[in-house]
Amino acid sequence: MTLLQTLLRATAFKSPLLRTLVPSVALAYGIQTAVAVPSIAAQTERYYDLSGSLTYLSCNYAGGLTEYLGSSNGGMGIWWWRQVVLSAAVGVWATRLGTYLFSRITSDSGRDSRFDNIRGSPSKFYIAFFAQATWVSLCTLPVILVNSLPRSAFSAASTTTFGHALSAKPYLTDLLGLAIFLFGLTFEIVADRQKSAWVSDKKAKKHSEQFLTHGLWSKSRHPNYFGEATLWSGIALAAAGLLVRQPAQAALGLSGGGIMSQALVTGLCATSPAFVSFLLLKVSGVPLSEKKYDERYGGREDYQRWKRETPMFVPKFW
Repeated sequence: MTLLQTLLRATAFKSPLLRTLVPSVALAYGIQTAVAVPSIAAQTERYYDLSGSLTYLSCNYAGGLTEYLGSSNGGMGIWWWRQVVLSAAVGVWATRLGTYLFSRITSDSGRDSRFDNIRGSPSKFYIAFFAQATWVSLCTLPVILVNSLPRSAFSAASTTTFGHALSAKPYLTDLLGLAIFLFGLTFEIVADRQKSAWVSDKKAKKHSEQFLTHGLWSKSRHPNYFGEATLWSGIALAAAGLLVRQPAQAALGLSGGGIMSQALVTGLCATSPAFVSFLLLKVSGVPLSEKKYDERYGGREDYQRWKRETPMFVPKFW
């Protein structure tokens, strides 16, 4: 018996949901604390965003591994295609964003203005890592829930101990959710690349613009943040469309599979895009960017015109 299996049995997490959720969340806080200690000692945020991506990847795949090792058939379960696709989607996003942000902070001498007022305070600096662990835990909830489904819920047989098995064919919510994810991811990537190219050209003195107002940045003042919220909405939709079905409800140990348990899993999935949107619109995304640019260019007419004519978040394509 492996150490992980021993711990799972010792904590008596017989429910697949708890057996997957608890270790995944604990892992998020553990990784962030491990990175926080040397970062606080060196007073550097160089590895903050990169550690966030590592935590996403670890929790994303550890959730499925936990259910695999903790399954009642001795670890003989395998992931079904929906679990693979959603986990891969988060993996692609986390890898892309982590490498992009790490490259950006490296080019900026390892400094991020978000940390100017906190890197000298160990307690405040640790709160940033604690917040990142919370961010990872809440955002990955839909995928953790899907990965917690045991192999038996996806049986190829027409019936299982949970009743009719989940269909191997895509549901409409699978297709729609993945389409929304791909749209959001593409939107975010294009916006980031346009911003990087603009910054690079500015450093090379190819233009003298003080702020970016073309490309996707002429459709939204924060197109990268819009793409971020959109892609998580797609993942949440794909996950919820699967988890509300009776075989999934039974496999998760939710009694009855009625409207209350369906509302529970839907709410847990919706937590992901809702939390991302809250962070971006009210905490660390849009407010900080808007404040910084208002202080720098608030007295300029061209800046005020761009603000008046360009939506803050949801793009305007007409």
